[in-house]
Amino acid sequence: MKTSISPVRSALLRACAPGRGLPLLMASAAMTLSTLAHADDTITILHSNDFHSRVEPISKYDSPCSAEDNEAGECFGGYARMVTAVAQARERHPDALLFDGGDRFQGSLFYTFYKGKVAAEIMNTLQYDGMTVGNHEFDDGPVVLREFIDNVDFPVVMSNADVSQEPALANKIMKSTVVEKAGQKYGIIGLTPQDTNELASPGKNITFSDPVAAVQAEVDELTAQGIKRIVVLSHSGYEVDKRVAAETTGVDVIVGGHSNTFLSNTSDKATGPYPTMVGDTAIVQAYAYGKYLGELAVTFNDDGEVVEATGEPITIDGSIDENEDILARVAELAEPLDSIRNKVVAAADAPIDGNRDVCRVQECEMGNLIADALLDRVKDQGVSIAIMNSGGVRASIDAGEITMGEVLTVLPFQNTLATFQLSGADVVAALENGVSQVEEVKGRFPQVAGLSFTWDPSVPANEGRIKEVMVEVEGEMQPIDPEALYGVVSNNYVRGGGDGYSVFAENAINAYDFGPNVEDVVSDYLAEHAPYKPGVQKRISKL
Repeated sequence: MKTSISPVRSALLRACAPGRGLPLLMASAAMTLSTLAHADDTITILHSNDFHSRVEPISKYDSPCSAEDNEAGECFGGYARMVTAVAQARERHPDALLFDGGDRFQGSLFYTFYKGKVAAEIMNTLQYDGMTVGNHEFDDGPVVLREFIDNVDFPVVMSNADVSQEPALANKIMKSTVVEKAGQKYGIIGLTPQDTNELASPGKNITFSDPVAAVQAEVDELTAQGIKRIVVLSHSGYEVDKRVAAETTGVDVIVGGHSNTFLSNTSDKATGPYPTMVGDTAIVQAYAYGKYLGELAVTFNDDGEVVEATGEPITIDGSIDENEDILARVAELAEPLDSIRNKVVAAADAPIDGNRDVCRVQECEMGNLIADALLDRVKDQGVSIAIMNSGGVRASIDAGEITMGEVLTVLPFQNTLATFQLSGADVVAALENGVSQVEEVKGRFPQVAGLSFTWDPSVPANEGRIKEVMVEVEGEMQPIDPEALYGVVSNNYVRGGGDGYSVFAENAINAYDFGPNVEDVVSDYLAEHAPYKPGVQKRISKL
């Protein structure tokens, strides 16, 4: 952030020089203040990211929140509460911009049933000024994304992807655009994960490229048009955003997403300050699931440079009233879903932890539940190992009754159970991929059953982090045999190479990807083991 002696102070010092009188001082100060008022102005940027179809309020575990808890003020987020929060923010800042960092799709039955239609309705109601494309916007392929774009009233931008060969999206997604607010023009650039082809289903017609080069190219084009204020809407994660800020010139603000990062100046749970400054670039992100609304005040000088950037996320909690009209609309949208999600399928003795910050770096309770359920379903088919990607684990579950809606919130992707055979060496290679991006808290981290492994984070990624793998053979744990064939179960997304598990796609033998849906497998397992007792069993160890 640029710092310099205040122009007002400089003017006052000149006016107070020997031989100068009070009238001159007052005139000089007034002139400087007038110049300042013209030269510097402040814009408020409101922002969200990773909403993941949380149309209704959520609990502190990011799972569905009961009506009783919501009435007691113990819930967060939801469409009706977010409408109130945005309206209140606009009362304070009538000319505020509202942006989204991607991943509006996927995460609840509202997406499963309606696909992108409800997401479009919510964003149009809130009057967004722009968004970027998250990887989950590709979960159901380019056609569903195209339908969403056709239904929204704002630009959708993505600079680091070539969609020209994809008929559904060619000429529908811009790399950048210009948004005007309060007489000022803002260049808006989009970013999506470079590895989206591994994370979702964009198809073979779309290619993704390095974010730094893509952003700089758009910055250069926008500045050539005379646009001085540049905002990047990035669904690339906090670490990538910091790299983009450091390695490009001309970017003023990055509104982030993808890593579900909580930034704050007041909470000890924050990953970093809000905003995080890298050079003159202000980076913000607002966790996920509609739990926060980011509010950033950015002061620009007449040259379009950031003079100051301050703010703090607004917690969308029970202190914010739910809009009554929107509550009625949510109830209307929910009616077709209720018979599915309100069905009680089991109970749990304690909360089942599915927090992404835990499950993507170590063994976790929800990961064990899912892996155990997958393995239990096919153990009579010669399958002895389960490997589940933590990116497929989307929420925790509270203690007490478990509904199908809660299970679907944890497992919203409608993946199917996939079985195959794999050599012991390839199992180790799969685990090596699984621990290759722990530092970035990526979803490829493996949750397992039927085996245990030890890994060393001090070893460079993909160069032998996996130090020991033990597999269960006739009730006993034995070292894995690199030459032996093992029966493996996972989900069809990972089996097809998702989350970097290319060894599954390329080397699997006798693969069958069309088993029952994973959410149904887990639901059945919970019912058979009710009340379920969550826990961890030292399946994953770190040196």
